[in-house]
Amino acid sequence: MELRQLEHFVAVAEHQHFTRAAESLQISQSGLSASIRALETELGTTLFTRSTRRVQLTPAGTAMLEESQRAVASASAARDAVLAVRGVLRGALRIGTEQCLGGVHLPQELADFRRSHPAVSVRLGFAGSTTLLDQVATGLLDLALVADCGAVPATVELLPIASEGFVVLCHPDHPLAGRGRVEIGDLADETFVGFADGWAARVLADRAFAQEGLAHSVELEVGDVGSLLDLVGYGLGVAVVPAHFADKRPSVLSAVPVTHDALVWTTAIAVPRQAAPAAAALVGRLRQPALKPAA
Repeated sequence: MELRQLEHFVAVAEHQHFTRAAESLQISQSGLSASIRALETELGTTLFTRSTRRVQLTPAGTAMLEESQRAVASASAARDAVLAVRGVLRGALRIGTEQCLGGVHLPQELADFRRSHPAVSVRLGFAGSTTLLDQVATGLLDLALVADCGAVPATVELLPIASEGFVVLCHPDHPLAGRGRVEIGDLADETFVGFADGWAARVLADRAFAQEGLAHSVELEVGDVGSLLDLVGYGLGVAVVPAHFADKRPSVLSAVPVTHDALVWTTAIAVPRQAAPAAAALVGRLRQPALKPAA
């Protein structure tokens, strides 16, 4: 089994299409097909089911994918490390982030980074902080921007860059809207809008309510910030979220600070303790300015 074959296998698995995978690898489709057939022959099993429209992983292919991605990433990191010694940054930088994280303007930072290092390509994806931490730990991401939820894998370093408090977002006509500040106990009878399990705001809110012996039962569960703001704006519930969410629609929603020791939103960079050169360069850029005080 050769590294080249693993690169071919990963490309087909990610594109679910031989032609698109061949184009991304800049090889012929016939050459790619021959490489995959040779790999399947060596392993004694079929890795893909093929149709006229797309290809799909078999159970054996699914079992092989994560380790193959890790092997390809490790080889790429080794090549990049050698180039970095010569003063050249190149390769692919795989980044994950939560939506509406706060504390850093990621599009601007990535644009500035790409201008400084044009040979480094950037892949960006979104997920909850707990998922992102696992992906950094397993080598699927080179770094991630997360909110500190408490549990950090041993192989991952967490570098704080900004901190703030939480608010309760509600419709302006809601009884809470006129309050200067609320406690967790004041929210016991509310209907909640919130993110799915694994997103940091949900993890931290669940923890704060549990410490007070209350349930944070999210009846309206969303996977993006825009939907959360829409639901709250139509008076369908309230949301316990980081304070900067209030800046999204200040003329439509009311934001009331909520007091609890567990409700501190700390934006941080999650990076392997042995970071790739390109990741280390981006971390250096993202760590400025220094940590802000909690709101």
